[in-house]
Amino acid sequence: MLTHRIKIRRLPRLVARLRRSRFARDRRGVSAVEFALIAPIMICLYFGCVEVSDAVAVDRKVTLTAAALANLSAQVTTISSSDMSNILNASGAIVQPYDASKLKMTITCITIDASKKATVKWSVTRNGTANSGTITLPTALAVANTQLVMAEASYAYTPIVGYNITGSLNLSDKMYMAPRQTAPNYNGTSCT
Repeated sequence: MLTHRIKIRRLPRLVARLRRSRFARDRRGVSAVEFALIAPIMICLYFGCVEVSDAVAVDRKVTLTAAALANLSAQVTTISSSDMSNILNASGAIVQPYDASKLKMTITCITIDASKKATVKWSVTRNGTANSGTITLPTALAVANTQLVMAEASYAYTPIVGYNITGSLNLSDKMYMAPRQTAPNYNGTSCT
């Protein structure tokens, strides 16, 4: 009877070992477990790549908008109110298919005097703030007795998926151009 008790005591251990060895050899659920571990990471990477590429596309459009504003304004010698509206509308169309109401555009004509002091002569904006008074320029652009057209564009980009993490991102660019012929007059206001 003593040998029978020893065998009964060993029986649960043998069953446990047998189950462990069967479990260790069974590979049927490994793929499902690996997928469950990796899928959330892959989904986050996918949405992150989509958000980053979308933000880069908007940032590129903001740069193109600032360039178009400066280029269109620097080409002419006189800008009327309707011409300015057309310049802003044409430049604002660049951000399509994104929401143009989030776009801020400003065109400023700057005169630089003999002492290299930059003064705003006129400034026009859409959805933004017009510049006035003196303005700080990069030293390479502060050439005495010249004029510059400065165009600014900014866009309040809101990520679709990562909004709770980053909030709204302000993407902006600034472009300076020398007038092609003479500094443009806007609504009778000279830039010289």
